[in-house]
Amino acid sequence: MSDGVALAGPDGALRCPWALSAAEYVAYHDEEWGRPVHGDDALFERLSLEAFQSGLSWITILRRRPGFRAAFADFKIASVAAFTDEDRERLLADAGIIRNRAKIDATLANARALAEWAPGELDELIWSHAPEPGTRPVPKALSDVPAVTPESTALSKALKKRGLRFVGPTTAYALMQACGLVDDHLQACVARRS
Repeated sequence: MSDGVALAGPDGALRCPWALSAAEYVAYHDEEWGRPVHGDDALFERLSLEAFQSGLSWITILRRRPGFRAAFADFKIASVAAFTDEDRERLLADAGIIRNRAKIDATLANARALAEWAPGELDELIWSHAPEPGTRPVPKALSDVPAVTPESTALSKALKKRGLRFVGPTTAYALMQACGLVDDHLQACVARRS
């Protein structure tokens, strides 16, 4: 990985080195990761998938994302909140997703909690934890990218206080990276926005 600095991809453009470790990563890296995501259902999906990723590689989740979307009603909060015990059993038997009981139960519980929130409230809460633009150093190498920040710790606490589960500071920071609250593309990366 050349000391964690940006590397040339198949097209010659420099990218974050993790984006070159699997074919599916290039498109995800270039078109999704670090791009702003808004909307309660869209953020619920990202929050849920980051929780399922805990302890696993992201490629495992990315490859199963279509299965997750099918299994969890496209992560529509109202639909998932209405899931029954039969739905839970279906999820536990679904080979197209990660069949982790604690993570499935957390996703269902989170949907039920979020169904009680006002429209836009999840979006507002998450985005209120974005650091001020220009206040963070631009990472030059992967070693410059933190796993946890004060903002992700605060976001984790705020989500937990509101009853959400599987939202530790590391998961919260991964969510912030994936949803564009921070731009952790390396300085030389073709996908860096700023």
